[in-house]
Order: sequence, then structure tokens, then C-alpha cells
Amino acid sequence: MNSIDGVLLVDKPAGYTSHDVVDAVRRRFRIKKVGHCGTLDPMATGLLVLVLGKATKLSEKLISDDKVYEGAIKFGETTDTHDCDGRVVSTAPVPPLDVETLNHYAKTFQGDILQVPPMISAIKHGGVPLYKLARKGIEIQREPRLIHIYTFQFTKYEEPFGWFKLACTKGTYVRTVAHDLGQKIGCGAHLYALRRLASGKFKVEDSTPLDELLKMSPEQLQTKVIGLEKLVTLLTPY
Repeated sequence: MNSIDGVLLVDKPAGYTSHDVVDAVRRRFRIKKVGHCGTLDPMATGLLVLVLGKATKLSEKLISDDKVYEGAIKFGETTDTHDCDGRVVSTAPVPPLDVETLNHYAKTFQGDILQVPPMISAIKHGGVPLYKLARKGIEIQREPRLIHIYTFQFTKYEEPFGWFKLACTKGTYVRTVAHDLGQKIGCGAHLYALRRLASGKFKVEDSTPLDELLKMSPEQLQTKVIGLEKLVTLLTPY
């Protein structure tokens, strides 16, 4: 079946790359063109927006949408990937922290900020992804990128974990926000868990878990796809 055109909202499980999800849907339903709008790291879960068929032409527009996340940060440990999938490279005692203190630090990240992308990323240097260079022990100086964080707020703290919600522009590395926060506090930190709640007008509560999608027939899948006509309505500014 290769005539499905539109957007499919997937609730990505942990352990899958965004490409894994694209490949699974393409193979299962024999759809020639499938893409995703905004990468989720393997450890992350939540909303992954897939574009199918003719809707792949809209991917650039959809990728530019703002994102909303919730997650947890572990303080006292720094990793080489800035998240829990990485190797711990340093540890330090965690100072007395609470939600109020964490939010004091979090406020310093709100607004326009320059973020240096991590080495473990798909950004290319001379045509080679940085993560491939990192695996060879090569570190390249990265240019800071302008991002905007609308909100960054902690809701709970139980040493050494802090739970947060964050809304930001495209291209924001949430794991690097966690890393940089740990550096600012002085004990180090890494992203322990992450779930994408929204991308533009699309919400995770309207998505379908990947395992459920892969059990569907092509006809059942079609009922989950947001067609091109509805997409145009959703993407038209008011």
C-alpha cells in the first residue's frame, strides 16, 4: 500500500531511534515515502510526527514547530552524551536543592540563549556527523546556536532527581540544557528521562503507540492519518 498521504502521530517507545520508527512504518505498510519531523533520541518517548506520501513536502514546515517536553534530570553525574545513555565521565556531591532553588537556576535559561550542540549529535562537520567523530575520540569546536526557551520549570525534587516541564523552539537539545544546568549548579547533571508532549498543534494524547500501529491493517492505519485537506486547515495561521 503506497497511497497514504498525511501525518501520522506516533507515541515513540524508549529504545527506538526516530529512523527506526520511520523504517518500521514504511516496511509494515509498504509506503514509499515516510519521514519524521523532529528527532527524538533513543532514550526519549512521546510524540513523533511522521509525514507520509505527499505530506513529506511539508516536513520542513512541521520541523520548525515549537516543542513541549516533560522529563527528569539526575544531578551529581555528568555523561559524555548529556543523557542516561552515555558514559559517566564525572561525579560530584549534590548540594542541598529544592524546587524553588532549581527554578531559580532554570529561569536563567529562559528566553533567547546560545547553546553549544553536543558532540553526540547528528550535526555534520565536513559532511560527517559529529557522533561518528566522537566515537573516534575526536572533538570539534561547535558554533553556538540561538534557541529560545519559553518555559523551564521544575515541579518536583527528590534527591538526586528533579522533574521538569520545558517548552522551546526547534533545534533545542534538552539533554544539553540538563548538562548546562548541572554545570551552573556545580555538581554536574544529565537528562534521565524525556517525553515529548507536543509539537506545534499536535499533542501526544492524540498519538498512537508504535506497537499498536504495527498491528493494524492498512485500512485501520488510514483512520489514524491526518489527511492533506485537514493538514492545510491546521497549518493555516489564524
